[in-house]
Amino acid sequence: MSRREHVTLFGASGTMGFQVVKELRRRAERYDLTLFLLPGDVRAKRLEPLLRGSGVDLRRRVGLSEGRGVRVVWGDATDLARVRLAVRGADWVLNTMAYISPQADYRPEIAWAVNDLAVGNVLAAICEEPEGARRVCYVHTGSVAQTGNRPATGRGGAPGTYVGRVGDPMNPSVYDEYALSKIAGERRVMESPLERWVSLRMSFIMPTDHADLMGLFDPIAFHMPLDTRMESVTDRDAGLAMVNCLELRHDAEFWRRAYNVGGGPGMRTTARAYLRAAYGLMGLDVRRCMDENWFGLRNFHLQYYADSEVTERYLRYQRDDLASHAAALEATMAPGMKLLTWLCRHVAPVRRLSEAVVHGRFRRLAHGHRNSPRQWYLTRNDARVRAFFGGYAAYEDIPTGGLCEAVDEDGPWVRFDHGYAEDAESLSRAHVMRAAAFRGGEWLGTVAGEGAPCRPGVTGANDDAGGDATVGWHEPSVWRCGAGHEFEALPSTVLRGGHWCMDCLAQWDGGLRATREPFFAQAWHADHDPGDLEPYPADGAADVADADVVWRTRGDDRRRARRATTAPPA
Repeated sequence: MSRREHVTLFGASGTMGFQVVKELRRRAERYDLTLFLLPGDVRAKRLEPLLRGSGVDLRRRVGLSEGRGVRVVWGDATDLARVRLAVRGADWVLNTMAYISPQADYRPEIAWAVNDLAVGNVLAAICEEPEGARRVCYVHTGSVAQTGNRPATGRGGAPGTYVGRVGDPMNPSVYDEYALSKIAGERRVMESPLERWVSLRMSFIMPTDHADLMGLFDPIAFHMPLDTRMESVTDRDAGLAMVNCLELRHDAEFWRRAYNVGGGPGMRTTARAYLRAAYGLMGLDVRRCMDENWFGLRNFHLQYYADSEVTERYLRYQRDDLASHAAALEATMAPGMKLLTWLCRHVAPVRRLSEAVVHGRFRRLAHGHRNSPRQWYLTRNDARVRAFFGGYAAYEDIPTGGLCEAVDEDGPWVRFDHGYAEDAESLSRAHVMRAAAFRGGEWLGTVAGEGAPCRPGVTGANDDAGGDATVGWHEPSVWRCGAGHEFEALPSTVLRGGHWCMDCLAQWDGGLRATREPFFAQAWHADHDPGDLEPYPADGAADVADADVVWRTRGDDRRRARRATTAPPA
């Protein structure tokens, strides 16, 4: 009888992480499981039936709690000692842990701690295990947010860039600290000494539980342009993709790469059509629930994937389509919601009243919340209006009064050039040098042990012989960007991953970067005028700090005021 392998899972209480747990427990005869949980995480409540059923003592949420085939390590992933305890003895480490938007907008320091620092702790703990870098397999979750806005139509009516693939440039939307921190965390993984790692760049993960979907009440929904193309993936399909990696330990071609995880053609839609379907499921006409000028025009993320079929060939996870997702949502509606939905579908006055109530609630959010594009226009937040609309004039051209009815036909699109011969059997020095030049910089050569790097421009590597010599995909190298920053990165990280200079990435100066980086300019100039070279203020993200807390406090104040005015006299 073969030995049961041990899987450690970070982020088990999240939407996708919970699905990973359920899928692993279906394979309980093959895997023992360690869950790393934050003691105060209220979302961990959904795991309690499983944990109690496995004999895990939940009374003391400290240290280590062990059960039958399942154990829990309680702690914070920024604590390396706790992470070591969770990783001890693992054959597999799956990481669905993330601090996502909109919370990442409001508290970016936590986003960096979870999405970057904690990833470093997990990698360090793996490497400290016996033969850990060679033996332990690590599955990471990246994000579609890393490659930023991909408009359906380019600037001036040019073809759109809404179909992407792995290797496209890192292009986080302006002030998206979540995307920046996810880029940094993935880069740690790609640069690690692990021999078996993979990064699954998740698209928008659609909950299949209606209550989870309704819990996404935040003005970040208004950041998304209504013509955004989105190839989403359901939480249960995303969880299956994670767990099916466990079948590929010995497939050498699979490892040390990033993959886009979308639901395939059956999960493709537009933001406008998605909203129409989601509210139509509840018997409402979304055109009467929201206004067109609440939504941004650019500076978001999501796209169709040209390469999700590659991921599907490996992981066989694409079971859902838009129809099955809608059926799952309808099946999980609470009884009261099902009754209201029936009334909205069959009793016109109830539908009209419900639409008016929903519109009023969203209007208060759109006009008053500090993370709302409409509020940025009303308060003359110049940097945000420029980032999300291209200026006040563009905003003022948006129709007012309800959502418009628009045709959702996909138009032409352009495929990004990655700057080297992607179909070449091996990577030559000429390929690497050409790719670096396309990124506005230089490849300075490989790192030879502890000594100085070989510098092609100095050693004569630009001649024909040097140009034809091969370079290993995972051979440590030194690069210089167009701004003069030198950094180390593997050729795989740069060419296959789309990463480049982190110093430039964090400066919110895309216009200037695009003048010197043709690779990056493909993404930036899709929705920015080449003549717009004004940087965005470096501290611009701070204006939404703790905006959710402020909004809740204002709501509490309003409720207290209403109670005071309606209370009977003493």
